[in-house]
Amino acid sequence: MNRINLTSVTSVTSAATLREPAELVGRGLAAVTDLGDLERVAARYAVAVTPEMAALIDPDDPADPIARQFIPSAEELVREPGENPDPIGDFARSPLQGIVHRYPDRVLFKLVHVCAVYCRFCFRREMVGPGKSTALSQGAYDNALAYIRAHSEIWEVILTGGDPLMLAPRRLAEIMADLAAIGHVRIIRIHTRVPVVEPRRISAEMIAALRVAGATTWVALHANHPRELTGAARAACAGIVDAGIPMVSQSVLLRGVNDDVATLEALMRAFVECRIKPYYLHHGDLAPGTAHLRSTIEHGQQLMQSLRGRVSGLCQPEFVLDIPGGHGKAPVGPSYLSQANSTSEGEVGAETRYRVVDYCGDVHLYPPTP
Repeated sequence: MNRINLTSVTSVTSAATLREPAELVGRGLAAVTDLGDLERVAARYAVAVTPEMAALIDPDDPADPIARQFIPSAEELVREPGENPDPIGDFARSPLQGIVHRYPDRVLFKLVHVCAVYCRFCFRREMVGPGKSTALSQGAYDNALAYIRAHSEIWEVILTGGDPLMLAPRRLAEIMADLAAIGHVRIIRIHTRVPVVEPRRISAEMIAALRVAGATTWVALHANHPRELTGAARAACAGIVDAGIPMVSQSVLLRGVNDDVATLEALMRAFVECRIKPYYLHHGDLAPGTAHLRSTIEHGQQLMQSLRGRVSGLCQPEFVLDIPGGHGKAPVGPSYLSQANSTSEGEVGAETRYRVVDYCGDVHLYPPTP
């Protein structure tokens, strides 16, 4: 087996990535009067804004949706009741370092602890960033592979972190080959933000590394606002899809970013135009200091109901809640079906009758009245 150093990553534009609050102030992306608070935030949670994302921010708009995702805020210093450093229970379902085994047929394989950008709502914000101790050593990597080999029920391995596309293409290719050599691993899924936030990293060499004999690769792209899907981002995604690698999307419902139906409609249409199937819309996790960005489940349900009438089925994600404590995801979208209550409505012969709500909000009986 190839020996790889997982703690080493490559950087295409790291010199221009903004990492210090003073740099954000100097670029006009944060107010000088906020510098002290932002330095306190940065001392706890990692900060990185790539040139691509910095260029999308309107410094004259205090509610800019791109800035809300990446520019630190003093509100992150406020911890609300119920917030947890491990909000979805990774630790509770981690049998050894680098592996989270929450569902029988798949595991998360957390390779690296760094990202191209650090989202202000990240559910792993206590675990990622420079100086954190979650990067895998060679021994931990070998142990994780041994675990996957020993569990024949594992059909899918999900590469996450951090962002696995922060690895050099050569190293990523070695990891893909190691996994594909395990007979029962048929699917390798990669969770990433890189094609959007640092699209220059998606080189021909990187795309070649994603393809491997013996397993099927899927790429799950995280984006939350249609402005993120720039021409460069679309070209990066096109390169991946043109190589025969299917893509799905993941988004987080974020207050002041995408919590209105017009923005969600534009985002989901943009994904589909890029040949990316909308997959998950996540309710915000209970990570410390993220309350100002969380919407409510009820609002998310209303948005999903409105979205149903505005865009085709190709554009419909599933609205999900990751249950705290490591209990997995549950669909929490609106229900369009309920059992009819009255005796006259409730049965047709021996068949139960239901009330069904259409996309306009009108109620119908099923089976219909004879």
